[in-house]
Amino acid sequence: MEPLVGAKKEKNMEFIDLKRQYQRMKGEIDQALASVVKSGRFILGEPVRRLEEELAGFVGVPEAIGVSSGTDGLLLSLMALDVRPGEEIITTPFTFIATAEVISLLGARVVFADIDPQTYNLDPAAVEEVVRARRARGKLRGIIAVSLFGQCADLDALTEVAEEAGLFLIEDACQSLGATYKGRPSGGITELAVTSFFPAKPLGAYGDGGMIFCRHQGLGARLRALRVHGQRERYRHEEIGLNARLDALQAAVLLVKLKHFPQEIALRQHWAKAYDQRLAKISPVTPPFIAPGNTSVFAQYSIRVPERDALARYLKERGIPTAIHYPVPLHLQPAFASLGYRQGDFPVAEAVSQEILSLPFHPYLTQEEIELVAGAIEDFFALGT
Repeated sequence: MEPLVGAKKEKNMEFIDLKRQYQRMKGEIDQALASVVKSGRFILGEPVRRLEEELAGFVGVPEAIGVSSGTDGLLLSLMALDVRPGEEIITTPFTFIATAEVISLLGARVVFADIDPQTYNLDPAAVEEVVRARRARGKLRGIIAVSLFGQCADLDALTEVAEEAGLFLIEDACQSLGATYKGRPSGGITELAVTSFFPAKPLGAYGDGGMIFCRHQGLGARLRALRVHGQRERYRHEEIGLNARLDALQAAVLLVKLKHFPQEIALRQHWAKAYDQRLAKISPVTPPFIAPGNTSVFAQYSIRVPERDALARYLKERGIPTAIHYPVPLHLQPAFASLGYRQGDFPVAEAVSQEILSLPFHPYLTQEEIELVAGAIEDFFALGT
């Protein structure tokens, strides 16, 4: 699957062009969807079983459990680990709310630690400092490390901190499926990891969906029960669970896309490099930093730039969409006001949130579109807008 060359220029670019992807796979996807509809079996079933098997092999774990969303995957993981009200889970303030939200939903307490200024992932040194400060309370249970924007967090360093303190470590791999960390696949490094199949993700469905990766088969059996109301056999409920099943239509779409996924990862890396080369000439722009030993699937291509909001407006006027991932760190969100954090508590996350800007990005970009975006950014700074 080669990069598109000479594609017709559209009046307005798509931030993520899922229509181009569908046209590439239309025959396969239509056939897969029709097969499920013809079968009349829409919940779990053979497509889900096959997807679980293939993705378990892809990341190198014994078990993969298909679920209804990445959020539900994180929630189920905490439930399977028996997280209780009042216990404390450390995570990042610079991510989508779901990571911290699931902690609060179980009555546990979110404890934030600041991020690395280059990768924007949890800073292991900051996590270690939080562990030292709170260890005497005796309430720390675990760490959820987000592998943000497509590259893994520093999982070895975080594992060392977790093991020393007797904490569990979950990788939130909702943006990083297909990435590697020191040669190991995201999702297959920690005891539990979760990914998302939201349509905009590198491996996206046509609706919500997710997968839990589990290195412990006994825990895998519990997770399978928890996703179906705590049921291990029909109408026998051993514990309270959720309705959190992956449906067959989404699994069918994902099985098609998974066949093309390695090629799409290569295309993502190709276009990220093209952006890097073009933006290197624009001194105010800080392109994504990929840590040594990491590969990224570039769930987003996010730059740091001064005058971020003015640049976003300038690009929008020229038909170039952008997004901000994420404009308000979680510790400053109204939903977490009760935690008592204040402006200045996590200065790196706060600084990044003021300068981060995601540019149009997907596997089916063209060089013409890269030039259009980069040229507009160049013009913005040349004009001193």
